[in-house]
Amino acid sequence: MNPALQAGFGREMLAHWPLETGVIYLNHGTVGATPRRVLAAQQALREEMEQQPARFLLRELCGLSGPSDRAVPRLREAASAVARFMGAQGPDLVFVDNATAGVNAVLGSLELNPGDQILITNLAYGAVRNAAAFSAERRGARLVTLELPFPGAEPALYINRLSQALTPRTRLVILDHITSETALVLPLAEMAACCRAAGVPVLADGAHAPGAIPLDIPRLGVDYYTGNLHKWALAPKGCGFLWVAPERQQGLHPPVISWGLGQGFVQEFDWVGTKDPTPFLAAPAALALMQEWGLEAMQAYNHHLARQALAWLSARWGFEPPAPEAMLGSMVTLPLPAALGSTRQEALRLQYALLYEHRIEAPILCLGGRLWVRISAQVYNSLEDVEALALALEAYK
Repeated sequence: MNPALQAGFGREMLAHWPLETGVIYLNHGTVGATPRRVLAAQQALREEMEQQPARFLLRELCGLSGPSDRAVPRLREAASAVARFMGAQGPDLVFVDNATAGVNAVLGSLELNPGDQILITNLAYGAVRNAAAFSAERRGARLVTLELPFPGAEPALYINRLSQALTPRTRLVILDHITSETALVLPLAEMAACCRAAGVPVLADGAHAPGAIPLDIPRLGVDYYTGNLHKWALAPKGCGFLWVAPERQQGLHPPVISWGLGQGFVQEFDWVGTKDPTPFLAAPAALALMQEWGLEAMQAYNHHLARQALAWLSARWGFEPPAPEAMLGSMVTLPLPAALGSTRQEALRLQYALLYEHRIEAPILCLGGRLWVRISAQVYNSLEDVEALALALEAYK
C-alpha cells in the first residue's frame, strides 16, 4: 500500500474544514480552504488586536511607530516562520495580500525603457499577464509571449524554448512554478539557470506551490518569488508573500507607498497603511498544523490522488496523459469527452450544472477549442470524489 494512504487522509478529514456539508470540493487550488483551527487562531488574533488596536498595529506589528515590549515585531516573527518553511531567511521575505500583489510590486519597481521586453509564457495566470502588459505599455516596452506546449512535453523542451526566446532587450522573465489553468509543475530551477546565464532576472509566480510541493526558494536560483499561503499552505484568505534575493531588494517598493518609504525593503512592505494583518500572523499556525498532520505525507497523498485521477479518467475516457509524471503536483487538468462541448459558454454552463445540480465544485476550462476539468487533490478528497465527478459529467454527453 502506498505510504501516503496510511496517514488517515480522505473524506474523514472534512471534519477539520467548515466546507459546506454534501458538496464535493475538488477546487482547493482556486482560493484555498482554511481549516477550523487556523480560523480560530486568526479570530483570537483579531480579538487581541481589538483590545488595544493602537498598541497592536502601531507598535507591536512592525516596530515602525515607537517602542514595544516585544523583542521581535509580530510581522517579522511570522515572516521568519514562513521563510523557514520554504528554506529562506526572514529578512528576505515580506507579506503581500496575494501573489498578484507581489508581481505588481516587482513590475512597478522595474526599470524599463522604450524597446525593452518583458517575457511571459502563454501558460501564465491572466491577472499576471494583465499586470505585465500594463507595466510594459505605460513605458513603451514590449510584452513578449513565449509559447509553451499544452498538453505538456518533456521538461527539456520548455528549457530549450525559453533559451531561444531570450534577447539582449529582455529585462525580466516571469515564470510560473505551477501553472494555474493547466496545472503543470514547470522545471523552474533549470529555466531560471537558463535566464541567469543570459543575465536576465526571473520573477517566479509560485501561487500554487507553497504547501503543495517541497519548496526551497533560494535553491531555485530566481531573483523574485511570490506565492500564496491561503491556497495549499492553509492560511486565511489574503495571505501571500514576496521573497527577494538580497542583491535585488534595494529599489524595490510595495504597490502602496506609506510611512516606511526610504527605510528599507522590510519596513516599506511591513506597513502599507491600516489593514487587518491577522491572515499573515495566523500563517505560522497553518504551517504548524500541516507539520502536525505530516507535511510530507500530505504532499504524497495529494500527489498520489492526482495521479490516480489522471490514470482512472484517462482509461475511462480514452485520452493520453496531458503531462509527464515530472510535471504533476497536487492538481491535474484533464480533457473532457468532445461531446461535452468546445466553447467558453459551454464550459461555464457545465461548471454551474455540476455545482447546482450535482453539488460538485470543479473548474471547467476551455483551452485550445476543447473543454478540460482541473482537479485539485487535497487531503479531504478521495478517489470517490473523482468517480462522482466523472458520473456527473457523463450525464451531459
